[in-house]
Amino acid sequence: MAAYKARWTIEDLDFSRMALDRVRADENLFYMASSASFVESGSDLYTQNLVDFFRGDAEVVSWLRNQWEPEELQHGRTLRAYVHHAWPEFDWNTAYQDFLAEYATYCKVELLAPTRALEMAARCVVETGTATYYRALARATTEPVLRDLSNRIATDEINHYKHFYGFFRRYREQEGVGRARVLATISKRTLELKSEDADCAIRHLVKARSPERATDASYVRELSARMSGTVRRNLKPGATLKMLMRPLELPATMQAVVQYPIRQFMQHVFLR
Repeated sequence: MAAYKARWTIEDLDFSRMALDRVRADENLFYMASSASFVESGSDLYTQNLVDFFRGDAEVVSWLRNQWEPEELQHGRTLRAYVHHAWPEFDWNTAYQDFLAEYATYCKVELLAPTRALEMAARCVVETGTATYYRALARATTEPVLRDLSNRIATDEINHYKHFYGFFRRYREQEGVGRARVLATISKRTLELKSEDADCAIRHLVKARSPERATDASYVRELSARMSGTVRRNLKPGATLKMLMRPLELPATMQAVVQYPIRQFMQHVFLR
């Protein structure tokens, strides 16, 4: 694989253009940007899991190490920089280290799907979720730098989806995985989109930003629901649905039959 060349860097963002009056008092945007910065910054742990799982496949391992990981970590660094500019009083590093200590316990190879094809299908769901999240975040704010950053990350996540989908098709042919197992994996992973990762990030953010509410489980649930509501109000269901359904490779006539129940299922995930 050719040497990785970044499509954009943190230097492409002009933080001097930030409209601070549009974000400073918005707690929802703080938690959305900060939780994303935590999870993206821990991508190296998850990359190692995938590298171990796909060891022996030079193409996949090289892409994970040389493109996916650098881009995910860049997302984390850039989101961290944004949080620093918008909320400079927040001690990001201390809160992140506390988060990382817990998050590392979730990063285990045994938690991946049972076969390589199914793990690639699961990766497609995750990239669908992240692309949807950042697209929604871009639509949810009028702050120009956050909108620009969110759109850049969403574009990266869609590109990652395309790679994982290509790898999925190759492994599906090798393993002979049927549509029923792919659907089961997609359904399971979609239900996990509001995962331990995000919940862990929110808990540690609350602990650092509002320590008096650190043990208030109802407050943490309220924050999570508010963030989900922002995504739900700003997502484009058609695009998200198309990405979720693509690994099923259904005939056009069957797509029309299953589209409504899958759309309802997707709405349920973001309503929880």
